[in-house]
Amino acid sequence: MLVKTFGSAVYGVEAINITIEVNVSEGQGYFVVGLPDGAIKESQQRIDSAIKDNGFRMPRIKIVVNMAPADIKKSGSAFDLPIAIGILGASDQIEKAESLKDYVIMGELSLDGAIQPIKGALPIAIQARKEGFKGLIVPKANAREAGMVNNLAVYGVTHLKEVIEFFADESSFTPVDVNTREEFFNSQYEFELDFTDVKGQENIKRALEIAAAGGHNAILIGPPGAGKTMLAKRLPTVLPPLSLQEALETTKIHSVAGKLPENASLINKRPFRSPHHTISDVALVGGGGVPQPGEISLAHNGVLFLDELPEFKRTVLEVMRQPMEERRVTISRAKVALDFPANFMLIASMNPCPCGYYNHPEKECTCPPGAVQKYLNKISGPLLDRIDLHVEVTPVSFTELSNISKGEASASIRERVIKARDIQAERYKETPGTYANAQMSSKQLREICVINKAGEGLLKKAMERLNLSARAYDRILKVSRTIADLAASPDIKVEHLAEAIQYRSLDREGWAG
Repeated sequence: MLVKTFGSAVYGVEAINITIEVNVSEGQGYFVVGLPDGAIKESQQRIDSAIKDNGFRMPRIKIVVNMAPADIKKSGSAFDLPIAIGILGASDQIEKAESLKDYVIMGELSLDGAIQPIKGALPIAIQARKEGFKGLIVPKANAREAGMVNNLAVYGVTHLKEVIEFFADESSFTPVDVNTREEFFNSQYEFELDFTDVKGQENIKRALEIAAAGGHNAILIGPPGAGKTMLAKRLPTVLPPLSLQEALETTKIHSVAGKLPENASLINKRPFRSPHHTISDVALVGGGGVPQPGEISLAHNGVLFLDELPEFKRTVLEVMRQPMEERRVTISRAKVALDFPANFMLIASMNPCPCGYYNHPEKECTCPPGAVQKYLNKISGPLLDRIDLHVEVTPVSFTELSNISKGEASASIRERVIKARDIQAERYKETPGTYANAQMSSKQLREICVINKAGEGLLKKAMERLNLSARAYDRILKVSRTIADLAASPDIKVEHLAEAIQYRSLDREGWAG
């Protein structure tokens, strides 16, 4: 007897529905065809044990499982459950097997029939709704995640017996109910960290406010213990809240990567990813035998923080250059090319030299001649060209540390950032894919960042006196436009340019560029 069940395979951040045809007929053997990987081929032992352990029988005649489309590689243990249900349906052990066609079923089986969580439940649910299925059956741990999709009945199950009982009497089961919007908006502004905890460092807070307002990449340069990491970790608290569309994109990526916690719903805060400097290039940008999103994609719509930037391998840093420009990364294989979104803000930190005390106001640098230049040259010019703000972080004095008064709260800074982003949203409403000043094209730069004669004179003098490189010119204009937006000024004024110029430390003579 031939029975069809339906599952789903995740490719990139999208899903493709898979038809699982199970035929039980005369003969001997268990065959799985349709480009299954090792995990699917091993499913026979898990399925056999789960079926027997729950009082059903595993047919001892020929079983052929075909996974269509047959030319697409299938991977992972999440196909255990639809194959097991197909075998039970084909051997007349399930009542109302005709209703199998209305549901997508996914789950990994334990030997006793318990159902384990899967990856990618959200894109699977989105695809099931698009294909017009009546419902989706997934492990209970993934039910809230899949339940975010409207107009699709999602059932969370914990055991093989529950699935069999479901098809015998669907009405006795209640689909999961998730109020996505209410949960999303209620916890958007709940942060463990806050800028009010930071003592002093007003100039660094200002630089990060500018970075947040314009979507600019930034690098913090300073001695150990100056507060670079502490400041960077608080940046997400001043970024504009995620929109529902951005939250859905971000959640899909984390779902595919298996990074969502159990019973999670929509991600409601901008991600902050901080990989260790020993990370490989594949782990950073994504890839692998079965391509998975890397750290730059997990930071999509959020912040990627690279602490101790010169300690990262040069090859790792160089692979980021193209994704930073295109805001996506393409992983190509012989038979498939997958796109992962990678629209992130890069925040990096570094010591000014190997010992960490070059230009320190109190401690003396012990590095030998040439060591500072060599250390800074670990960061390539093309990568540095994509970083708009170079911010020097100085140690906090005892007077500031012992001050009991609190600094400005993140909520106040965030309000100014949101107002500046609203100005930019209006400015770029006719340009799809551009939403912040950092993403301005060269043509837009000439049209939007117009400066007067006094501004031109200041910029010319700065480039000559400070020996700024040619690449600093565009960056200064973009940053000055953001500073003007924060001040609600329609024009870029001399004071906006002057502030932007000071954020190009590494372009000055004496620094590596």
